Amino acid sequence: MIEPLNHDSKKVLGFKLSGKLHDEDYKTFVPLVDAAIAEEGKVNLLAQFEDFQGWDAHALWDDIKFDTTHCTKFKRIALVGDKKWEEWMAKVCKPFTMAKVKYFDVHQIDDAWKWLDEE
Repeated sequence: MIEPLNHDSKKVLGFKLSGKLHDEDYKTFVPLVDAAIAEEGKVNLLAQFEDFQGWDAHALWDDIKFDTTHCTKFKRIALVGDKKWEEWMAKVCKPFTMAKVKYFDVHQIDDAWKWLDEE
């Protein structure tokens, strides 16, 4: 499931990703991101992983499409989680985006929001 997180700035979007992601998740997530980009230009993104279990096959394809079509539309991306592989994922995704990507432990979520607000 992908749930929007509230934040004061329209230039900073936040989402909580939990469980296994499905095509339906992207049908709501992508339009929210596209609307913010259309209104604000480049935006910053916070992705908080909580009991994240990956993607089904269709959602994985949706994620690949999203990544390739949005790779130049973010300034900063903060990945927030509590597992070593989530930290590793932050390093893996760096070559696939023009954004600055940084990992934060779940206990540092306030620092992640602050980092995104700086830009």
